[in-house]
Amino acid sequence: MDISIDFMRRIAVAAAAETLPRFRSQGAVVNKEAGSFDPVTEADREAERVIRALISAEYPDHGILGEEHGSENTSSRHVWVIDPIDGTRAFISGLPVWGTLVGLTVDGDAVAGMMSQPFTGELFYANASGSHYEGPGGPRKLATRKTTDLAEATLFTTTPALFKGEARQRYDRFETTVRLARYGTDCYAFAMVAAGSVDIVADPGLKPYDIVALIPIIEKAGGVVTTFDGGPAEKGGDIVAAATPELHAAAMAALRG
Repeated sequence: MDISIDFMRRIAVAAAAETLPRFRSQGAVVNKEAGSFDPVTEADREAERVIRALISAEYPDHGILGEEHGSENTSSRHVWVIDPIDGTRAFISGLPVWGTLVGLTVDGDAVAGMMSQPFTGELFYANASGSHYEGPGGPRKLATRKTTDLAEATLFTTTPALFKGEARQRYDRFETTVRLARYGTDCYAFAMVAAGSVDIVADPGLKPYDIVALIPIIEKAGGVVTTFDGGPAEKGGDIVAAATPELHAAAMAALRG
């Protein structure tokens, strides 16, 4: 099925009405995970609430999986996957590299998705017509870079600290093979793969709501997104996205050791 850009814009506007007024406002932060730090804010919860309401009104038979409010009707062929603020740590630090992620799976395959960054006024989305951008500079169709050599690639990861044990050693060796490595930015780095500014993103331990919306945006722009072992990314896990099939194969080989 196709999802109209008008519906994605409505989601982006509704979510922004909950997130932007709370951004850089020093609001309360709750830690969801004892012994670690997994922050959630009122903005996360309220943005997901309005997104779920829009989806339920438009597609009442569809299922929903959200980071903050759980799952409903996920036995449906059509399931929406929501991360109201991907990059909550950036959000509470006042950095505009978080985003609202909403993706649609059909029979488990990600077919449409959007990433909205309302502070910068950017919307990245993919539907049956391809992968697109709206924001500063005007609308355009997204396309990945044609990089095939690791030595010419720009690599992002949230932080190398997420790689544990031997995986960290493999990541460190991998980083030495690329031209430029940078850290942070969560969903924004994946969007930059689709936009042709970043070549590889490698992030271990992602949840479905961290990646489902981004899969069609990258794939329809010409990129590849899988787990480190080449499996489908829709269920999350250790995820690598790359601008070209050749670069993806090289990155997978390096990350597997």
